[in-house]
Amino acid sequence: MEQRQVNPMLKTALEFGPLLAFFVAYLWLKDEVFAIGGTDYDGFIVVTAGFIPVFLLCMGALWWLTGHLSRMQVVTAVLIVFFGGLSVWLNDDRFFKMKPTLIYLLFGGALGIGLLRGESWLQYVMEGLVPLEQEGWMILTKRVALFFLGLAIMNEVIWRTMGTEIWVYFKTFGLTAAIFLFFLFQGGLFKRYGTGDDESA
Repeated sequence: MEQRQVNPMLKTALEFGPLLAFFVAYLWLKDEVFAIGGTDYDGFIVVTAGFIPVFLLCMGALWWLTGHLSRMQVVTAVLIVFFGGLSVWLNDDRFFKMKPTLIYLLFGGALGIGLLRGESWLQYVMEGLVPLEQEGWMILTKRVALFFLGLAIMNEVIWRTMGTEIWVYFKTFGLTAAIFLFFLFQGGLFKRYGTGDDESA
């Protein structure tokens, strides 16, 4: 299906709306306990159960509007359904909390394998959205792979040593801010290795 343009605000809302909804719902229900089918579920598990279909609906809407989902979005959706489903089914929040760790290890490991083969799989994943020379892609890929490893370690430390509420704040704002700041500080690399595709302007 041909990729179509969509309002940037709507696209951002579909991508980040489920996460913000999860955060708000958690703050609202975190101290509640729900008896369902003879089993008690705390607010975190109930919110996780609601997050999964909301996320899938937003990704479905994004695919319908744009005709496209990135490979990272598809993999993330699969892991959210799998680990979120395990948390709900087993009534154990640890599976959902370890999901970011596995996502970052998976992506970071895949990038590392590509580097060992002398390839930048980040370039393949980002599908040419960033115009860089090949050397620039290799450098950026190394940095992103190490960055993902750092995020995985950070997530493990936080969910294993701190309370659920701290982890929810970290997941909603900390990870997002870290990714934003990481790419913000790559400005020098983008400037040095940019291909100058806009020279014809």
